[in-house]
This record gives sequence, structure tokens and C-alpha cells, in this order.
Amino acid sequence: MRHSASHVLAHAILKLYPDTKLGIGPAIDNGFYYDFDFTEPIEEEDLKKIEKEMRKIIKEGLTIEQIFMSRKNAIDYYQKTDQTYKLELLEEIPGEELSFFVTGDNEFADLCRGPHISNTKEIGAIKLTKTAGAYWRGDETKKMLTRIYGTAFETKEELEKYLKDQEELEKRNHRKLGKQLELFTIIPEVGQGLPIWLPRGYVMRRILEEYMLELEREAGYEHILTPHINKEILFQTSGHLQFYKDSMYAPITVEDETYYLKPMNCPAAMMVYKMTPKSYRELPYKLGELGTVYRYEKSGELHGLQRVRGFTQNDAHLFCTPEQLESVLNETLDLLDIFYKDVGFTNYKFRLSLSSKTEKQEKYAGDPEKWEFAENALRKVLIDRGLEFEEMPGDAAFYGPKIDIQAVNVFGKEDSVSTMQLDFNLPEKFQITYIDSEGKEKQPYVIHRALIGSFERFFSFLIEHHGGDFPLWFTPEQVCIIPISEKQNEYASGVFKKLKDAKLRVKLDIRNKSMQARIRDAEKMKIPYIIVVGDKEIDTETISVRARSNKEEGLMKVQEFIDNLREEIRTKETFTNNI
Repeated sequence: MRHSASHVLAHAILKLYPDTKLGIGPAIDNGFYYDFDFTEPIEEEDLKKIEKEMRKIIKEGLTIEQIFMSRKNAIDYYQKTDQTYKLELLEEIPGEELSFFVTGDNEFADLCRGPHISNTKEIGAIKLTKTAGAYWRGDETKKMLTRIYGTAFETKEELEKYLKDQEELEKRNHRKLGKQLELFTIIPEVGQGLPIWLPRGYVMRRILEEYMLELEREAGYEHILTPHINKEILFQTSGHLQFYKDSMYAPITVEDETYYLKPMNCPAAMMVYKMTPKSYRELPYKLGELGTVYRYEKSGELHGLQRVRGFTQNDAHLFCTPEQLESVLNETLDLLDIFYKDVGFTNYKFRLSLSSKTEKQEKYAGDPEKWEFAENALRKVLIDRGLEFEEMPGDAAFYGPKIDIQAVNVFGKEDSVSTMQLDFNLPEKFQITYIDSEGKEKQPYVIHRALIGSFERFFSFLIEHHGGDFPLWFTPEQVCIIPISEKQNEYASGVFKKLKDAKLRVKLDIRNKSMQARIRDAEKMKIPYIIVVGDKEIDTETISVRARSNKEEGLMKVQEFIDNLREEIRTKETFTNNI
């Protein structure tokens, strides 16, 4: 139905804008889109007019039938209508008989494999939602087309529910909230896909960094920090230049030596392991790093903090014996459980990303038998823990299979957040060994794992999951103190000092604005607790506390308030935001 709606969209466009060139128009999750090359730009306001034309076509009840054209006739058809993009697509489709779907009495025909419904009346409730720029074939060297997005549901009620959910999602959009809450920004002069953490966002990041470092230290990790650029030989050895070069930046030549911005932290971690001989008694050897990496993403694929070109991973490389493999994997999943609970994620899914049995083996490094062992090891751990998981053939990294964790937000939207990858290739490539109990050299297994994944992508999900109402323990400002007038400034300053001395993140707002305006500003910044101080509070040596969502806590002593907040921080209680 949605695929057919995309054809109706193209049909309507040609009725309204006859000189438009057509790109492609597939169905996607919950909707469809079509790419167009307009002679004159269209605006968002034009969508209503296009939608109206679509509804007329749907109401007419036009048939949608599949026909087959010879290649020659197809070329003639698109040459007559000057549909250059369709002619380009024809060149890539094999065979002499080409599938078209015709709407009505030859009113509109489009090159397509289908499937489609048989009559436009079978299309339910439709809505065009937005426009966007999209490079033809996703290639930034080609022309930017206009992509029109829409959705269709069988009933009006289903459509209205979907649109309402989308409105709620938009309120949680991490780019919108990131700007409102002054958490991060992307400045064109600095570079696309290179986010800047603003003071409030950086406070949160540092809290999460320290939390993760402490969690890992307690689990026996040691931490390193490796340079942003590494010599070419490192990536030749690791295989990245063979398997991953398209996602790497161009080389840098310095004094006749070639360097690359690192796309991964693992090659340097391998070299750190090699610095001293290791005994089996020293394994598992757990090496953590908050390492910044750089990967080339096409500009059309960049998206806020979710898809960036420079990001910091909560990385770790765990070197272990075959006998230790299962326990190390389980310990890693235990840490994941603790971490997700503490940040308020309770709904997440597991994916087992495997090699493809049909694609060329050249896509993957290493012995197929080792691949099978590694895939079985990951599968066993998931099964033994009673976890539901989806197997994804073809999604493995080039050096080994992995477990990907998909965190699911309140609207069911999924994002890949954490990963655990089992690697038997890098130990071989870097000649990494340990001495076993019989004095023989053996190669360890390496588990690459990133519990947070990248701070940037994780942060985008965190913002949307909580709608900006973060748990108290890592929100940038925990308390805002607002005196009613200048007369209470001195008392408010004393309260401020007590909270500051208690190691709470507190702000004193004594700006020359009305009390209500200052309260609105604090609510806009989603500060969990607002303290209002007036004459009554001074007389009773108390504070008036307002919790988020305007819940009045009433008067209380400062120490009581401090104790309450300390307990909320200790338990890492999560606030439920229903926006």
C-alpha cells in the first residue's frame, strides 16, 4: 500500500509540475518517499497542494497493473519524457523485458518490480510529512534532489495515532533538545559531523566518563590513551587499509612518513599489549580507553550526534585464554546490565551479527573454522543467559562476529548503542601471544567491547529516551535557587553555599527578571529541583521546593533537602517523563 502511495505521489507531482524528473520511490518503515528533480524549488507549504492531488487520484479508483516493456520501448518511453534518472536506472537492470506498473488508462507508468495493490482506492489514509535534500544514488558528487516523505495507513485512526506519536517523538528530538538545553552544537566553520560539547553537555559527559572508568576499574580494567593519528604500517598490519579504507580519511604525510587519523583504537591497543611478555596468569588482561576516532561519513548521512565524523568510544580490549572466553563475555554482559539500569534503560534487544554464508569470503579476514568457533561461542553465551536475540547474517565486522545491543526508547525506536566483538584475527596479525601453563606460546582471544559505544551516539539516544529529563545523578544542574526579590539574595546565597558544599550541582539565579520568568527559564532547561526563597522561608529557616513537573514539595529544612537528593543520587532513581 505504501509503495503504491509513492507511485501516486509521483503521479500527482507530474500533474502539478509536468517538467519534473523522477528519481526513485520506495516504501520504508511506516511510510514512503520519492526523489524529484524540480525545475523550480518547492516549499513545505506546497505539500498540502500535492496531498490534495494525491487524494483525488486515490478517490478515482484507478487500476494499478503490471506490464512488461522491451528494453528498446522502455528507453524510447523515457527519452520522450526526458526522464534522465530513469534512463540511468535502465542501464543497470539486466534483461530485455522490464517490469512497469501502470496507473489508470496509461495515465502514469513507472519502472518498478512491485509489488503493488490493484486499485488506488485500496490506499488508506495518507499524509505527506516533510521534504529533505538527497543526493542522487546517495552520491555527494551527484545532483541534490528533493525527497518528499509521506506515510499511509489503512484507517484514519491509525494515521492520527502515528502522527501524534511522531509529534511526541519530535519533542524528544535530540537535535531540538540539544539546542534548547545547550548541550552540544555543530558549527559549519568547525566542520560537518564534528560536534562541540557545550558546558552543560560536557558536565554530563564527564560524569558518565568518570562513572564508566570507576565501573571498569572495579572490574579489573586498566586504562590507556592512544594518539589520534597512527602510522600507516599499523593499519596495514591490522587489515583496515584492506577492508576499511573507504571509511578512513586521506593519509597525512609528515617527513616522508604516512599517517592516518585512526578509525579504530584497537591497533594501538594491540601494540600496548605487546610491550611486555604475558603469562596465562596475567589473563584476562583488560585494557580500556576513552579513545577518539575519525571515520568518513558522507555529508548526506550525517545526523546530529547519531552519525558524526569524529567521536569518542568507551572502548576496551579484553585479552583472554579460550578457557576464559565464556566468563569474560558474561562479565561484560553483567557490566552492561548495571550500566543500563543506572542510566534508566530497561528495554533493549540483542543482535548476533554473523558472517554471510553467501557473500564472498574476501569480505572477512581469517580462517572460516575460527569464524564458526567464535560465532558459536557468542551464541552459547546468549542462549545460556536466556536472552532473546536476532541473528543477522552479513552484519559481522571484517575481523569477527559480534553482539550488538539495540536500546529501545519509549516509542519503540531502536538504536545500536553497545557492542561486543570477538576477534581472533588481530592477535594473529600482530603476533600477540601469552605463555600457557606448559610454557608454550599461545594466541589469546580478543574481545572488543564498547558499553557506551560512542559518547556522541549514546548521548543522542539518552536525550531522546529521557526527553531531556535526565536522572538526577548526571543531569548538568540539579538545583536552581530563585529568590523572590533582592531582599532574599543574602539568604539564597547561604542556601547556595550549603548545597555547593554538599557537592550538589546548583545554580543561583539572581538576574533582574521576574520570579515567574526565572522559574520558566529553569523549567525550560529541565532543572530537576527549583528552590524558591521568600520572606516566609527566611522567617522559618526553610526552603520552598518545587520538583520537576511542577510537583510542589513544600517547605523543608536545607539539610533534609540535601539528604533527599543524596539518596536519589545514590539509588540512581529515574524520573519518568511522559511529556
